[in-house]
Amino acid sequence: MSNITSGLFTAQVEAFQNLEVDEQLALFWVIYTEMGDSITPAAPGASTVSSEIAQALFERVKSMSHDEQLQIMRDLIGRQNSLICREYGALSDTTKLLFWYLLAQGMDEAVIVPFPEDYQISSESEDLLEQIKNLEFSQQITLFRDIVAPMGVDPNEAPHDEATGL
Repeated sequence: MSNITSGLFTAQVEAFQNLEVDEQLALFWVIYTEMGDSITPAAPGASTVSSEIAQALFERVKSMSHDEQLQIMRDLIGRQNSLICREYGALSDTTKLLFWYLLAQGMDEAVIVPFPEDYQISSESEDLLEQIKNLEFSQQITLFRDIVAPMGVDPNEAPHDEATGL
């Protein structure tokens, strides 16, 4: 499934992608904690089938150790060629957004690796967060979809990996 981004927030998407992987994860967490209540109704706005698919992938990640969960999130952002990254890559952009929302909820509930309490986001992340806060709600959701869309690996476009058999 090819990703189709809006093209409206190229600068913000690039700024997000230019952050280190762990900094991207940290910014996701801060966005969730500061804006999660407003995102809640939009994330599950996918069809019920999408919700079930996102939930099933979330449950697989939830069953892993915290170290494995963190590695999965890093792999998704880093577009590593793994089975879960390929499964994620086959999802619709709305389902991808829902999956990340479920991960954030899981972190909040301590069933997904928790966010380090002493972590401070960078000034670049703070600047990007302020830009996001100043967007209209629908623009925020479009930006979030544009951020999560290219993550993972599109199984239709990835070359065969001899090492993993994928």
